[in-house]
Amino acid sequence: MRRLLTATLFSVSFALSSLAASSAWAVTKVPPGNRSATQPNVPTASKSRTQATNSTFQAKYKKIRDLIASDKKLQGKIKKTARQYGIAPIHIVGALVGEHTYNVDAVDRLQELYLKAVAYLNEDIRFAHGKETVAKFVKRPEFSRCSTARDSYDLWSCRETIWKAKFQGKTVDGVQWPNDRFSRVFFQPFYAGQTFGLGQINPLTALRVTDVVNKVSKKPKLSINKPNKVYEAIIDPDTTLVYMAAVIKVSIDAYRTIGGFDISNNPGITATLYNLGNVRSRAGTARARGSMPRENYYGWLVNDKREELEAILR
Repeated sequence: MRRLLTATLFSVSFALSSLAASSAWAVTKVPPGNRSATQPNVPTASKSRTQATNSTFQAKYKKIRDLIASDKKLQGKIKKTARQYGIAPIHIVGALVGEHTYNVDAVDRLQELYLKAVAYLNEDIRFAHGKETVAKFVKRPEFSRCSTARDSYDLWSCRETIWKAKFQGKTVDGVQWPNDRFSRVFFQPFYAGQTFGLGQINPLTALRVTDVVNKVSKKPKLSINKPNKVYEAIIDPDTTLVYMAAVIKVSIDAYRTIGGFDISNNPGITATLYNLGNVRSRAGTARARGSMPRENYYGWLVNDKREELEAILR
């Protein structure tokens, strides 16, 4: 019996080792550069925001490029953070360029962000919809299956999925819930804009990667019960880079282990995922389709300007 058990365990171990090896060999490297010859269409909302400020995408790109190029301290922080998370600095630069070209204008001085962070600390901030806080909301029985989530990313992905399926646009227990995204309903207590800081991170994104940041950077885990600390983390120029790197690392890891694609040498793809979010779900879809990941309009610019952006870092 002992010999049979030993033999069985050996067979199982061998099979698992073989599976791991085959999985490793199955990873497809995504080459650098764009797959689309021309830039995919830029969303109307992004065009409208840019026109409203009497600016152009080219002018906004130049502004964030020049900000990074002229700020040696920022360059040093980008490189240090990238090393800490095991990613190339161009991935962080790419996300910065994409956000400030298509979503917001780069601030002229980073000190402005420090001042905003201090201001937010003095605000009475709540993550809530009306009188119901998100902390109370996610204790509803509909969210019970999320308790088995392996980490903060899966936890909040689970909660967001349930929001879409059970609450968004529906009447539950006599309450009509907005037909809008989870992050917009519960995580923007100030105004319509959802993202903050140099990395333009929204609070829900920061909560998703708080486990990664805690593990790699030893930062305290963020909590929905302490919204001020969440805003401090994503507005402070020092810590926002850490959360940016964590988001990018999760994307690269997900596409390798779930999707079967190595996207570590294509900042246009990581920038695309930074823009779109829900990377573990997207990685699963990529695996099912078996097709090479493609850049969107946001990532296309990053790949198109890659040589110029990497020259800044040198």
